[in-house]
Amino acid sequence: MSGPDEPRSTTTLPKAHLHLHFTGSMRISTLRDLADKHGLRLPEALLAAWPPHLSGMDERGWFRFQRLYDAARACVRDEDDMRRIVREAAEDDAAEGSRWLEIQVDPTSYAPHLGGLTPTLEIVLDEAEQASKDTGTGVGVVVAASRLRHPLDARVLARLAVKHAGEAPGSVVGFGLSNDERRGITEEFGKAFDIARHGGLASVPHAGELLGPAAVSGTLDSLAPDRIGHGVRSVESDVVLQRVVDSGVALEVCPGSNVALGVYREPDEVPLERLLDAGAQIALGADDPLLFGSRLVAQYDSARDDHGLSDRQLADLARSSIRASRAPSDVKKRTLADIDDWAS
Repeated sequence: MSGPDEPRSTTTLPKAHLHLHFTGSMRISTLRDLADKHGLRLPEALLAAWPPHLSGMDERGWFRFQRLYDAARACVRDEDDMRRIVREAAEDDAAEGSRWLEIQVDPTSYAPHLGGLTPTLEIVLDEAEQASKDTGTGVGVVVAASRLRHPLDARVLARLAVKHAGEAPGSVVGFGLSNDERRGITEEFGKAFDIARHGGLASVPHAGELLGPAAVSGTLDSLAPDRIGHGVRSVESDVVLQRVVDSGVALEVCPGSNVALGVYREPDEVPLERLLDAGAQIALGADDPLLFGSRLVAQYDSARDDHGLSDRQLADLARSSIRASRAPSDVKKRTLADIDDWAS
């Protein structure tokens, strides 16, 4: 328990986690177990000096990041693997004070081993529902299309996502667009996002980490996002940053990702304070703990240690994450009250 002059534990701060990728959520021990189970050999970077040294700001660096991610994804081969990842993600978030988790998955990546897109997604949703009951952390699912695939594939995923849309844990709550934002044409995915939005899903594409403010502006124009994954580089344009603030679009800021991929050299260079000072709505996220080596609490600790945020400001960040989430209204109300208790 904290003394009167000690900072409160960020682990006990109630919060929501809105930016976590399915494969990237894995514990390194789990990945190694799955590789042994299926007789697969992992790259040395996932066996020895973990977390690996990464960079994403040039083609060579991104290729290395993608190669490691693909190697990890290749170890997920059956229903038990899928269920284990969802359950452990919920357990890890529950241990870090997260009351609501939105885990992002592209079923396309796992469908060949599990009989197709629909059964793959249904496994994830079923385990999300059960893990929510068992851990007390509600788990919603974001279905994400890949920029590396044809926009027509994204429409297929959007229609599948809408069929499983809902507000309760174990439902699809959003539709995303992930992978290297330097690939593909954002506008061409607009139809898929229209399908998802009309089906009641949140629009949560990635933009503004590897590319600058023009990518954020283009995403605002073509995909009508409710939230933007990352979006940190909107600070490079006063006009774009003001658009983000005026639109009320929340930014899923992932400091560990930004530093690991070389977007910023040091944690204190992540423009968290600039975004907050401008009035942007922020939800901190861990993105891919498997490769970046840090989970959700580490992002709050960085906000405190590297940016000097007070407990009051950390509580505001937690409130923002809850309000930006698709958690059921009763979960939001209860969690916001618990944040007030933590802050007081």
